[in-house]
Amino acid sequence: MKNIIITGTSRGIGYELALEFAAAGHQVLALSRKQPQALLENENISCLSIDLSLEEDLEKVQQFIASTWKKVDILIHNAGALLLKPFGEISAQEFENIYKVNVFGVANLTRICIPYLQKGSHVLTISSMGGIQGSMKFAGLAAYSSSKGAVITLSELLAEEYKEKGIAFNVLALGAVQTEMLQEAFPGYEAPLNAKEMADYIFDFALNGNKYFNGKVLQVSSTTP
Repeated sequence: MKNIIITGTSRGIGYELALEFAAAGHQVLALSRKQPQALLENENISCLSIDLSLEEDLEKVQQFIASTWKKVDILIHNAGALLLKPFGEISAQEFENIYKVNVFGVANLTRICIPYLQKGSHVLTISSMGGIQGSMKFAGLAAYSSSKGAVITLSELLAEEYKEKGIAFNVLALGAVQTEMLQEAFPGYEAPLNAKEMADYIFDFALNGNKYFNGKVLQVSSTTP
């Protein structure tokens, strides 16, 4: 049984992951602003209503770990904020808000968890193909895709910094998955994979990928977008 933190559990991939890990007998801490009833009612899932952009909210996570778990085996950064807007029309505040969730939220939550991670722990960041250097880019996603590129580099750096402690940091850069966020970015597009199918892949990688990879960015994409 492992202690697993997952962000962005209100819908889509994060929601499916929380249920899948709980069904396998693991203890899950589900972090999102809204909490679905199915997660609240699951005996293996603890829910915290968290805005990742607020450091004071993240302190609730530290208090929970210190008082309840004492250790974290897997941390999955799945949450993401999306903005679809021409670059010239994006305000400085809007750009910053995307980075507060997608980059600073990842960094701050990781920092909180570091004292509770140990040899064999796995920190997995869910990024996007839009954040991969040289990949196809799409107009209107300047804030989102650049933020996803930032967390890729952050993960590579943390893998180097904590390799002597046996803590692995990896990134899965996802292509198109049929989620509400995909529909916001590409209205009408139909992806070949649904949230449950991608969650199945991430479930296995989170549990076992750190045996084979550290500091790596794996492109999990069958289509573009």
